[in-house]
Amino acid sequence: MDKKKLKTKDANDMTFLEHLEVLRGHLLRSLASIGVFAIVAFLLKDIIFDHILLAPKSPDFFTNRMFCKLGEFVNTDKLCINDITLSLINIDLSGQFRIHLTIAFFGGLILAAPYVFWELYRFIMPALKERERKHSGGMVFYTTALFLIGVLFGYFMIVPLTINFLGSYSVSEQVANQINLRSYIGTVTSLIFATGLIFELPILVFFLSKVGLLTPGFMRKYRKHAIVIILVTAGIITPPDIFSQILVTIPMYLLFEVSIFISARIERERNRREAAEASE
Repeated sequence: MDKKKLKTKDANDMTFLEHLEVLRGHLLRSLASIGVFAIVAFLLKDIIFDHILLAPKSPDFFTNRMFCKLGEFVNTDKLCINDITLSLINIDLSGQFRIHLTIAFFGGLILAAPYVFWELYRFIMPALKERERKHSGGMVFYTTALFLIGVLFGYFMIVPLTINFLGSYSVSEQVANQINLRSYIGTVTSLIFATGLIFELPILVFFLSKVGLLTPGFMRKYRKHAIVIILVTAGIITPPDIFSQILVTIPMYLLFEVSIFISARIERERNRREAAEASE
């Protein structure tokens, strides 16, 4: 079927294969945007590696300097993290080139995130009612903003603490740490993307509440269980020190409380709409 006809056809009248055809177009455009930004990231190798990915291991990194100043304020040097420069090695002939390609892809994914979210919204928008379209107009902005805030939080807060803990940890003075570049890059990127996705919790709750799969009553009832899950998740994505886990747990719990507020607002709107329809 002609693509223009698919665009003008009502979403409720489309077959499953027609939906797949529309989805394919959105996915192809999203992948194309990721590819374009990946090329840009590939060309900006010096900036991405020297000034972004490798920067958190340096004592001059912004977060490390701020923690050190905080330590001076409270009269302790224990907050001066990453004060010993971490040396990285590469033991694979093609390792650095493959890491360069991998980081170019992840860089393209982050840079293209606003457009990818926009394409996803364009795909689900025809299935929304007029009232839902009106209230979801800023969804792309909020989704992108939460993801980028999570990425920045992971980069500036979680990554330096993880590097400091794992990079300086030793089971014996006889064993010296020689960190593989692939291990370092893998840890940094996984932490950044993990926190980026975790910060999307309010968006996930929004859609689950819209379709009636999640209610504020359910979330309040199992708040204690959620706290346990948050603590476990924080323990997984952070090094095993209490300071890092608390630093991750607090924003995750705040996101959970914000999600309850969002779910409650959606439920109130649904009840008002049902009451108005019943009175007609």
